[in-house]
Amino acid sequence: MLSKFEVKNFKGFKDWFVIDFSDVNDYQFNTECIKDDVVNKAMIYGSNGSGKSNLGFAIFDIISHLTNNEHDHLCYRNYLNANVDNELAEFKYKFKFKDNSLEYRYGKKNKSTLSYEHLKINGNSIVSLDRRNSTNAKIDLEGAENLNTDVGDSKISIVNYIKNNTILADNAINSVFNQFIEFVDGMLFFRSLAGNNYLGFEKGSGNIDKDIIAHGNVSDFQDFLNQAGVECKLTTIELNGEQSLAFVFKNNPVYFFDIASTGTQSLALFYYWYQRLKENSKVTMVFIDEFDAYYHHSLSKLIVTRLKNISAQVVLTTHNTSIMSNDLFRPDCYFLMHKEKIKPISRCTQKELRIAHNLEKMYRAGAFNEG
Repeated sequence: MLSKFEVKNFKGFKDWFVIDFSDVNDYQFNTECIKDDVVNKAMIYGSNGSGKSNLGFAIFDIISHLTNNEHDHLCYRNYLNANVDNELAEFKYKFKFKDNSLEYRYGKKNKSTLSYEHLKINGNSIVSLDRRNSTNAKIDLEGAENLNTDVGDSKISIVNYIKNNTILADNAINSVFNQFIEFVDGMLFFRSLAGNNYLGFEKGSGNIDKDIIAHGNVSDFQDFLNQAGVECKLTTIELNGEQSLAFVFKNNPVYFFDIASTGTQSLALFYYWYQRLKENSKVTMVFIDEFDAYYHHSLSKLIVTRLKNISAQVVLTTHNTSIMSNDLFRPDCYFLMHKEKIKPISRCTQKELRIAHNLEKMYRAGAFNEG
């Protein structure tokens, strides 16, 4: 899992900005939100312009050079911070895999041009390349001895080069390296705002209703909508030579996306990805930006409850304080984001927070302004 992330000189992050998922407390409730002493289910609050979306883009920058998965270039316009003369955006990731830690840091001139990369496992340097000083990489992985370590003018990530050109030996260090590669390959970002865009996990985009039909999930999707308060019956119709999703009415079925409300369409998008989150253990981390922008607060709770039941690490951003509750998560899983910093609410007050506390009421009263 991702246990800590730092970014500097990327978009709105002028100085080092740090989110620490390993800063957990010893709460004895909602323990499923923590895994291996790392926050596994997180919710981020912040005012408009605080950088919640950009934090997601920063975390998911890694997929652009370590995977072949989807990465929307439009999300990475104005890559460098406009107030800094430094020509590098810098990123630091710390992952925890059981008792092992992996640190990966790199700097980029732009979205596609790496300047340096360093990777450590359990504190030991394993892979290193700094193109500012040399084109020769240092690699200490059993099975990679015969790789050409001089990358020349190539822009390829040295980590991705190792991934694609070696069969590493079966040992503990290589196992951690492979877990890191698998984790990054399974990262998924999506949002219903700004055109239903997504980053990571897959290559290419699918048609939502065709995908639900192909998975044989029309009936289950209908039940999901009913549970969410959208009373309807669904069927399939032929439209432009293809099977399409439709609402059932007395006289004629009507194509789903012709009349579905914005909120219902947003639910369809969530369900599209939720199918994968349920069925595919390869999804390792999901970041849903403004996840409940079109939802009533009771529906937001339903979505959060469903997401608590998946194994992937989940990060949600929202403005909805009605779901800031110990009934769903715990104080070390709710983060308050400002332009310069982000902290769990458990670190934003001197008060000892307990399960009986009304977190939303405390938040509205300013109890978490100490952070």
